[in-house]
Amino acid sequence: MYLVTQERLGKMKQILNTRQRDLRVFMDYVYSAHNLSAIVRTCDAVNIGKLYYRHQKKVKLNNDITMGAHNWIFHEYIEDIEKFYQDIKKEGYQVVVTMLDETSVDFREVDYTKPTLIVLGNEVEGISETSIKYADKKVIIPMYGMSQSLNVSVANAVMLYEAQRQRQAKGMYNKPQLPPKLIQKTLKKWAYDDIIEKELRRVRHKKSKIQ
Repeated sequence: MYLVTQERLGKMKQILNTRQRDLRVFMDYVYSAHNLSAIVRTCDAVNIGKLYYRHQKKVKLNNDITMGAHNWIFHEYIEDIEKFYQDIKKEGYQVVVTMLDETSVDFREVDYTKPTLIVLGNEVEGISETSIKYADKKVIIPMYGMSQSLNVSVANAVMLYEAQRQRQAKGMYNKPQLPPKLIQKTLKKWAYDDIIEKELRRVRHKKSKIQ
């Protein structure tokens, strides 16, 4: 039993059936609420498999920027970055980082139809040394003006839409990549559990105002 309209349920199924399970993003100490929120929204738009993150301080999303996108993407907080990279490598992912280096290549030269983890660095310090150590590909986004780099959220969008272009051309959005059990579990969460929880919060808030 679902607590949404058939139209809404159809949209949820479409999201899950086109989710790119093996295209993922890791925010390596991205602190800016504006950048973080913009990254979340683009990740949802391209329908990535999962968004990973780690922070040294609390960062709050800007709902005016995410437009609710954070409710629909799978996400996970990373405590042990070394173990995270070791596990992702065992799963066969290529790790792609953006940085100015003599070995860096144009970001469009990467095959994003392979299992890929795109790593985004801190706004001030860039990619961490640990991320560089595990990088398979170092990429640059060509710049012809005075600036040497793009805003991290913009760089993320540029790379993700190149990945989307490649995957769409290969028909990777045309068939489900998620296991049927995960699709059903997520549908139950989105179309039932989350709605019940939201209503309970609304009732509790209303009671607290009365008291």
